[in-house]
Amino acid sequence: MWLFLAFLAVPLIEIALFIQLGGAIGLFPTLLIVIITAILGTFLVRNQGLQALEQVKSSFNQMRDPSEALAHGAMIVFAGALLLTPGFFTDAVGFALLVPGFRLAVFRWVRARVKVTTVSGGHSHGPHGQRHPPADVIDGEYSEVSAETPEMRGPSGWTKD
Repeated sequence: MWLFLAFLAVPLIEIALFIQLGGAIGLFPTLLIVIITAILGTFLVRNQGLQALEQVKSSFNQMRDPSEALAHGAMIVFAGALLLTPGFFTDAVGFALLVPGFRLAVFRWVRARVKVTTVSGGHSHGPHGQRHPPADVIDGEYSEVSAETPEMRGPSGWTKD
């Protein structure tokens, strides 16, 4: 229901803002503002997106949790989509998402309301960090068999001959 209301409310807000601003400053200045915000937004999204990508790489290289950097990157991508959408309300939300402090506040707000569980790489760890194989792993030995032609091998023992 919230998504339906958003898809209904945002276009209505945008239409009302276009009518009000267009009536106050005229058609061409209104269109110029829309074009300038799209160009400026593209430039800012590109720069901040590259910074977010570097933060994600740094998180992986230092073996830190990359969730905050990934969330910032996702919000920057969403801001870019909003800034490329013609409208003043979407531009305001898009530019707000390009402010690092605002993104951090949104990330903390979402993190406080979302429960995240982690899964390790398949092995459980003992009390002193030693790894124990999972219960469904069967340890075995093998030996390589050379490839022989069927005439040289004889019956396999699994067939009647």
